[in-house]
Amino acid sequence: MPMHIPFNKPFIAGKELYYIAQAVALGNIGGDGQFTQKCCRLLEERFGIHRVMMVPSCTAALEMAAMLCGLGPGDEVILPSFTFVSTANAVVRLGARPVFVDIRPDTLNLDEALVEDAITSKTKAIFPVHYAGVGCAMDRILTIARKYGLRVVEDAAQAVNSWYQGQGLGSMGDLGAYSFHETKNYICGEGGALCLNDPALVERAEILRDKGTNRRQFFRGQVDKYTWVDVGSSYMPSEICCAFLYAQLEIMDSITQQRQLVGEFYRTHLQPLESEGLLRLPRSPEDCQGNHHLFYVLLPNAKTRQGLLEHLQGRDIHAVFHYVPLHTSPMGQKFGYREGDLPVTEDLSARLIRLPVYHTITPEEQACVVREMAQFLRGPGVRVRQEEALSAL
Repeated sequence: MPMHIPFNKPFIAGKELYYIAQAVALGNIGGDGQFTQKCCRLLEERFGIHRVMMVPSCTAALEMAAMLCGLGPGDEVILPSFTFVSTANAVVRLGARPVFVDIRPDTLNLDEALVEDAITSKTKAIFPVHYAGVGCAMDRILTIARKYGLRVVEDAAQAVNSWYQGQGLGSMGDLGAYSFHETKNYICGEGGALCLNDPALVERAEILRDKGTNRRQFFRGQVDKYTWVDVGSSYMPSEICCAFLYAQLEIMDSITQQRQLVGEFYRTHLQPLESEGLLRLPRSPEDCQGNHHLFYVLLPNAKTRQGLLEHLQGRDIHAVFHYVPLHTSPMGQKFGYREGDLPVTEDLSARLIRLPVYHTITPEEQACVVREMAQFLRGPGVRVRQEEALSAL
């Protein structure tokens, strides 16, 4: 009987229900209770972040970050097109324009060599995205940002517990955004965190997060009443979500180690296919220590990618493609972008497949994935298409 291998299975650490029961017993399930504070302190101490605020999602964190950057109509923000829509939405919803820059062919991250040429007098910020938990070249990006007086917001949705030159991703820009969605390494269903590395932004962040009021100051006794002082929204997560998440963050290293084993299995067993020129495995620079969030392969062309996806789906193996470039989307076209503008992004996104990765996937299941990939890619039809592509070069 063939195996059913899903793309993802949410991981349960073991203490989630115990901590949720504690939160209920403590009587504060609305937000900013003991477990919310425990999550904040753990993240701050582990990654050297000045202040962490838990929020309902990474989307919420990015929206708050864009507001804290002071973005408005006429401003421009540099970011990759190869990212989730939330990165761009955070910019566009304030009236600013996304300026899409191509990605590096090795890491699929924002190409730092192209950033400076994209800066204009309207540029206000750079939003690097750490794809697959592998860090962007933050030293170069931060140097450029300082030169031109720009804010840097790290979209570290996939990069909790990833490192660049010994520093935690999310801790280097003025602001950072984490995700704890059920598809990530450490989860609570829906959840996120805003990383504040510039102390000057903390006071306003508190206000934005609490519906535009100065209620936090009131609770600390800094004002005699609280009132509406700024534009804000409800960016506070339930204490129940944070109690669930804390059980995961406590064993962060154990989760990372298991995902590393999963990634190493794929890399070892797919290496022969890369040696035969049938696919390309992920690249990670030496100064990056990733969290093994996902494992992808790049196929020779889009037709092979589609054929392999259909082959795996037919065997009940749920591999998936990833981002459709934002600049080629209907919204991207409204900003004047067209296909051909970012050739590396368009090429790689059309050839990428993400393989099943989750904490409890077994070596037998991974071996099945590898076996089916090899069967398809070594088939005569694929080799003919490869030869045709090579002869056209």
